[in-house]
Amino acid sequence: MKRIHLIISGRVQGVGFRYFCQSHAQRLGLTGYVRNREDGSVEVEIEGEDVAVEEFVTLAWNGPRAAHVHDVIREERPVKRESEFRVR
Repeated sequence: MKRIHLIISGRVQGVGFRYFCQSHAQRLGLTGYVRNREDGSVEVEIEGEDVAVEEFVTLAWNGPRAAHVHDVIREERPVKRESEFRVR
């Protein structure tokens, strides 16, 4: 199990990025949250099995069809053992 914090920048707001994250997190059995930030980026904390978390990160680099990701800043975080993935 691991938890990571991501800041995703580029054209990532107004393109369905949060719901893209929610859909893939649920499919992969991950927990955590996603939210828009005031600076136009998207923040994600994701937790789960290592392989599923890494698959999510790969998906985040692509985003939904209308998105254009410029950068993903990644930081390891302590595991919290949450029960769901939320869109904030």
